[in-house]
Amino acid sequence: MVGAENEMSGTVRGNVVQAGNIGEVHFHSSRLGQVVPHQLPSAPRVFVSRHDELTELARWLGEEVDRQLLVVVSGPAGVGKTSLALRWLHDARTTFPDGQLYVDLGAHSQAEAAQPNEVLEWFLGALGVEPDLIPPGLAQRQALFRSVTADKSFAILFDDAASAGQVRPLLPASSRCVVVVTSRWRLSPLGVDGARFIEVGPMGVAASVELLEQIVGEQRLSDEAEAAEELAALCGGLPIALRVIGARLSRRPRRSLSREVVELRTESRRLSNMDLDGSTSVRTVLDMSYVELAPRQQKLYRLTAWHPGTSFGVEAAAAMMNDDIGEVEDELDDLIEKNLLTELGDDRFRFHDLLRLHARGQDDPEREDAIRRVVEWYRDRSVAADIVAIPGRPRVGPRYHVVRTGAFATRAEALGWLEHERDNLVHALRAAQDFGWLDLVWQMCEAMWALFQRRHHYSDWVLTHELGIRAAQECGEPVAEARLRNQLAVALTNLGRVDEALRELRAVLDHAGEQDLGSRATALVQLGRAHRTRGQLDVALDCFRQAVDVETRQGRTRGIGLARRRVGEVLIDMGRADDAVCELRECEALLDDGVDKARVWMFTARAHLAAGRHRDAEELLDAALVALQDSGSSAHLADVFVLKAEVAERHGTVEQARDQYRSALACYGDSVDPSVERIQTALAALDWNQDESAPHVPEQQVSGTRECECR
Repeated sequence: MVGAENEMSGTVRGNVVQAGNIGEVHFHSSRLGQVVPHQLPSAPRVFVSRHDELTELARWLGEEVDRQLLVVVSGPAGVGKTSLALRWLHDARTTFPDGQLYVDLGAHSQAEAAQPNEVLEWFLGALGVEPDLIPPGLAQRQALFRSVTADKSFAILFDDAASAGQVRPLLPASSRCVVVVTSRWRLSPLGVDGARFIEVGPMGVAASVELLEQIVGEQRLSDEAEAAEELAALCGGLPIALRVIGARLSRRPRRSLSREVVELRTESRRLSNMDLDGSTSVRTVLDMSYVELAPRQQKLYRLTAWHPGTSFGVEAAAAMMNDDIGEVEDELDDLIEKNLLTELGDDRFRFHDLLRLHARGQDDPEREDAIRRVVEWYRDRSVAADIVAIPGRPRVGPRYHVVRTGAFATRAEALGWLEHERDNLVHALRAAQDFGWLDLVWQMCEAMWALFQRRHHYSDWVLTHELGIRAAQECGEPVAEARLRNQLAVALTNLGRVDEALRELRAVLDHAGEQDLGSRATALVQLGRAHRTRGQLDVALDCFRQAVDVETRQGRTRGIGLARRRVGEVLIDMGRADDAVCELRECEALLDDGVDKARVWMFTARAHLAAGRHRDAEELLDAALVALQDSGSSAHLADVFVLKAEVAERHGTVEQARDQYRSALACYGDSVDPSVERIQTALAALDWNQDESAPHVPEQQVSGTRECECR
C-alpha cells in the first residue's frame, strides 16, 4: 500500500506531529499561550520632564489591579505623546510577562488609517495564530482575539489613533492588560469604556533646556544660559523641534547658542505666514536643518518621504534614488543622526508625520519617477519571491522572463519577505493605481499570489484583485484578467460570497477560449467547488469532469491529477465509494508533491471508511499524517485526525475517538474556524452516543475549501 518515513528536519511553524505507530500522538507546540510578542519600539534615548504624567500613570496602574487599564494620551503634533507612552511602558515591562503589542494606526500618515480588521490580523499572527486559522470576518477575529488574550497580562500601544471607533473593536478581554492610545484628539467617547485621560502639552522652558542639555551637554548651555532659554522658547516646547536643533548644535560644537537664536528668529519672521501644521517653530527648525544637508541627503529626504507605505528598507530607498545601496545606506545614517528620520531596527526606517509633511513640502521634479521606480522594485522583488514560492506555475507578466531569482534561497524565505512587506506591496499597488500605471497594477497583483494562496489575507486579497482585474481589462490583457478573476473567486468562495464567485467564474468561461485553456480549467474546478458548497453535487461533478478534459487537452499532469481528485471527492459525497477509490488511485499516480499525495490519501481513506474497509482507511491516514508533518498546514493535519476519530468511533473505542478529536482541536489552538465547532460537537456527542437514545451526529467532512489551486 502506501509507506512513509517518519523524519523531521528544518523549522516548522505550529504543531509538529511525531508519528510512528499512530497509537499515541505528541504535540510540540509553540502556538497560542507560548508566543510572547515584544513589539514596542525602543524607548526614547533622550527623555526629560513629564514627572506628573508618569506619576499619574503609575498610580492608575496600581489602582486597576483587577480591571483593564485603558489610557488615552492626547496632545498636539510633535509634543511627545508616543515618547511618554513608550517611556512608561518600557519602565513597567516586568508588569507585562505576556508581552507587548504595538500598532501605528496611521491617523496622520500618508497612507490610509489602519482598519480594525487588519490590526487584529497582525495581532493574532503575533500571538502565534497560524495564518490559515485566522478567520476573515471582523466579528470572528474579535472573538478569537478576546479568546487568545483572555488570561494574559500584557500591554498594547495604539499609536496615532484617528477616533474612538477605530480603537474600540481592538480592545482585548483581559482584565490584566494595559491599553495605551495616543492621539491628537482627546477621544472622549472612550470614557464609556472606562478610559482615563492624560493631556500632554508643550514642555516649559526649564524642561526644554534640560532636554537640550542631554543632547548638547550641560557645560555648553550653562555658558550661555540666557540664549539657551530663548532657544528653548523658540522651539515652542516641542520635543521634535528640540531634538532636531540639538542635533544641529551637536554637529557644530563651536557654534554659539546666541548665533543659533538669531538665525531662528530671522527664519521665524520669514515663515510667520507659512505654518507647518500650525507650528511655525517646527517649520523654522526643519527648514534650517534641511538647508544644511548635503545635496544628496536633501534629495533622499525629499524622495523617500513619498514612499508608498509607512516604513521602508535600504533597497527601497536606493530604488527611489536610483543609486547604489551602499551610498544610500550611509546617507540614511546621516538623516538618522540629524533626527530627520527614525530607525525602526533591522535596517527599517520611517518618518515622523511632521517630518514627512515638511519633506514633501520641498519640491522635487523627480518625485513621480522615484515613486514609479520603487513600485517597479517592489513588483520585481515580488516576482522573484513568487517564482521561488510556487515554482512551475504558469505566469503572464513580462518580468517573469527577466527578473533574477537568486534573491531568495528557499520557499520559506520568499514567503517571509512577501509577508513582511505586505503593507508596502498593497500601498505600492494602490500608488500605481492612483498614477494610472495600470500595467504595474495587474503585474503586482499577479506577483502577490503566493502570499494570498499561503497566508489568506482576505481583505488585501479581494482589494488587490479587484484593482488588478480592472487594470488588466483596460490594458487589454485577457489572460491576466482571467487568472486574476479565478484567484478572486477562490477568496470569495472561502468567504462564503458564492454568488460573487460564480459571477467571476462565468466571466472567465465566457471569454477564455482555446488560447487560454489553463484559465478555463481552473474556472471549471472553482465553479465545481462553489456548486459543491451548495450541495449541487451533479453540477459539481460535471464541472470537475469538464476540467479533467480541458487539462488533458493541455497535457498538464498535475492539473489532471488535482481535477480528478475533485471528481473523487464528489463521488464520495454521492455515496459512490468504490468509484471514488478507483478515481483517487489513478489520481495519486499523477501527483508528485507530498502534500498533494497526502490529500489524496485522506479522501481515499474516506471512501474506504464509507465502504466499511476501516483497516485500509487507517493505513492511508497514518501515511497522510506523517507526510503532512512539514506541510505548515494545521488545518490539513486536523482533517486527518477527524477522519481517524471517525474510524475509532466505528471500529475502535470511544476513548480512542475522543483522543483523535482532541488532537484535531489541538491543531486549531484557540481558532474560531467553523471546523472547531463541528469537532467540539462531535466530541461532546461521544458520551451521548453510548446511549441508544442519543441524537445522531452527522459524519465529519474533510474540508476542501481551504485550498487555492489556481494554476
